[in-house]
Amino acid sequence: MAKHQGGCLCGAVRYSTDAAPINERICHCRLCQKAIGAAFNARVLFRIDDVTIEGPLATVNTSPDLKRGFCPSCGTTMFSRRDSAGIIGITTGSLDDPTFFRPQMHIFTASKQPWVVLDDGLPQYEGAPPPG
Repeated sequence: MAKHQGGCLCGAVRYSTDAAPINERICHCRLCQKAIGAAFNARVLFRIDDVTIEGPLATVNTSPDLKRGFCPSCGTTMFSRRDSAGIIGITTGSLDDPTFFRPQMHIFTASKQPWVVLDDGLPQYEGAPPPG
């Protein structure tokens, strides 16, 4: 059994990985807010090659280097993928067991919603996180 599994609301798309996450973060950018339909996108980053995705999948480029994957039947957004960096950010809401999620930072806080209060002591970056 894979360490991390998940999928869409209707069950048509499933993904899994045995890999350890590269990073766990919460993004407050406007693109994530629009794509997820919420105030932020809590996501777990893995190497693309470490994640297996099965089922029909639709994608949309939301910026020149970022592709988002969602189920064409139910619309569940499951990931954002940056091929140039070789990473895929799995949405925690699409995980079968999201309780392992331990965010390490907040990014793009310059566009966070004013009613979101960040008092968890995690590092906050107004834009992209520093490399590494």
